[in-house]
Amino acid sequence: MAVRVIKEKCKGCSKCKKVCPFEAVTIEKKLAIIDESKCTGCGQCVESCKFGAIEQDKDETKVDLSAYKGVWVFAEQRKGKITPVVFELLGEGRKLADDIGTELCAILLGDKVEKLTKDLIAYGADKVYLAEDPELKDYRTDAYAKVINDAIEKYKPEIVLYGATHIGRDLAPCLAVKAQTGLTADCTKLEIDPEDKKIKQTRPAFGGNLMATIVCPKTRPQMSTVRPGVMQKAAPDKKKKGKVINLKVKFGKNDIRTKVLKIVKTAGDQVSLTDAKVIVAGGMGVGGPEGFELLQKLADKFPGGVVAASRAAVDSGWIDHSRQVGQTGTTVKPNIYFACGISGAIQHVAGMQTSDIIIAINKNETAPIFEVADYGIVGDLFKVIPEIIAALP
Repeated sequence: MAVRVIKEKCKGCSKCKKVCPFEAVTIEKKLAIIDESKCTGCGQCVESCKFGAIEQDKDETKVDLSAYKGVWVFAEQRKGKITPVVFELLGEGRKLADDIGTELCAILLGDKVEKLTKDLIAYGADKVYLAEDPELKDYRTDAYAKVINDAIEKYKPEIVLYGATHIGRDLAPCLAVKAQTGLTADCTKLEIDPEDKKIKQTRPAFGGNLMATIVCPKTRPQMSTVRPGVMQKAAPDKKKKGKVINLKVKFGKNDIRTKVLKIVKTAGDQVSLTDAKVIVAGGMGVGGPEGFELLQKLADKFPGGVVAASRAAVDSGWIDHSRQVGQTGTTVKPNIYFACGISGAIQHVAGMQTSDIIIAINKNETAPIFEVADYGIVGDLFKVIPEIIAALP
């Protein structure tokens, strides 16, 4: 909304200049001048002017969004296997679709991946938009973005959800730009406003110290990325019926600017924190890289047990970043989460607080981690963990 000065009414009192938080107002020859490049339209100058010399033009243009219907989930697959976050998004998408009164759909891209449509339908999708082509075998931004954007333009979904994976975080912004719409990243909560049926997207802000709820009122589709491990996975129904819609895939000579020459997996890529049922995590209290050797021994006592870490331990170079749990790492939801020598900073807690059982081990009895722990052990982890290992079969 633009702000303008009515010259005939302005007295040059400079009160508007004093209240402007963006330094967008100056006084020249007893007249208020508004710098449009700095003005955000917040309206504080309008409210402060007792002479009514500043007014705000309200944009009354109404955008017709009635053509947009349906909740879509990007069904990310790698090497013919659906990533776990997709089933979480289908579970959440089902709730959103039911609240709006619309369909839940998945969009699946790849090469020879039609068999995966059965799983997507079983986990809640009413429709699956399927695009198959050799060019879609491995993820490339140009190829995936073109196919999905073409589908969005044709079928007009109201909401599109992506997992906040490496692929989702790359793809979603590109599609938001192509669709000229908004995108809320790393959401931890999604809900439908009962009054206007818009999606309310909640995500941590200011280092996790507060939660911001964001809406996209004038453009469609509404887009969100959601961290793995945050939402509840849908329960499969193998008897559920759904419809598969095949998308036409056609690429021009210059549509894809990159080629996949070789895929190299590092050791870090082999660690799947989001799938782990038991995680043994260490913080600064482990004292160094050698401390994680003890944590590994505890993790080895559980089938598929995985070692993880807080950001502080990662920043100290004690363990690879792929093991980091927290707001700037991976969000996890294991059956058991051991927090060893971790103080419990809010950024770390944001990434593991939904674990089924949290066991904290810390010498400091006032450590914040005990506030979220189901079981707390006050003691030296180098004495406590060997006792736990000895007690396990």
